[in-house]
Amino acid sequence: REEKQLELTLEALISQVADLKNSLVSFIYKLENEYDRLTWPSVLDSFALLSGQLNTLNKVLKHEKTPLLRNQVIIPLVLSPDRDEEIMRQTEGRVPVFSHEVVPDHLRTKPDPEVEEQEKQLITDAARISPDVAQKQIQSLNKMCSNLLEKISKEERESESGGLRQNKQTFNPADTNALVAAVAFGKGLSNRRPPGTGGSVQSGQPGAGAIIAGASGMQQVPMSGAPAQQQPMLAGVQMAQAGQPGK
Repeated sequence: REEKQLELTLEALISQVADLKNSLVSFIYKLENEYDRLTWPSVLDSFALLSGQLNTLNKVLKHEKTPLLRNQVIIPLVLSPDRDEEIMRQTEGRVPVFSHEVVPDHLRTKPDPEVEEQEKQLITDAARISPDVAQKQIQSLNKMCSNLLEKISKEERESESGGLRQNKQTFNPADTNALVAAVAFGKGLSNRRPPGTGGSVQSGQPGAGAIIAGASGMQQVPMSGAPAQQQPMLAGVQMAQAGQPGK
């Protein structure tokens, strides 16, 4: 049962590590080949993906059914300076031989001495901080994060409101279309003359309103040889005298 559980755990770890490796390879490829068009949101997405995969890997390691891997000892059974194709396949070409030179690096269960020393130093520094000081630092950091989040939210709201103001319609399409139709085609305009401007013009005659409108701004020029009492001619249209009906 323990061997079966250990085998299932190793399969899950191998799957999680493979996903993490693929994400790292993709991210490194972007940094090396697409750095000229790489955007900051894309970098943040890659970091978020890596962080989520690391958290999943830690959950697998901390699961109650996961056996303590530190109690398992790995001992190399065969060391050879010759090229091993099986190891090449399993390591994707990174380890060509499994000799006494590479075993200490690949089978070590502790970090490098420099890294281990730095970790001890960090643990010592953290132990020197009193709980009250640590709580104050936590509160200060939380306050800074809250202020930053509030500023970001405010900028997002302002940008959204600005976009809504820019997209707001400031005219009535129906009124605009009616105005264009009236100016271009005379649609909706009346061809009747206002009262008090002279004889009435029958609305049934086509073009009468337009002729009178054009003639209203012209001067009355008496015809040569005609008496002064003769009716004036406006643009070829004989106007009726006062009190007489128009023709």
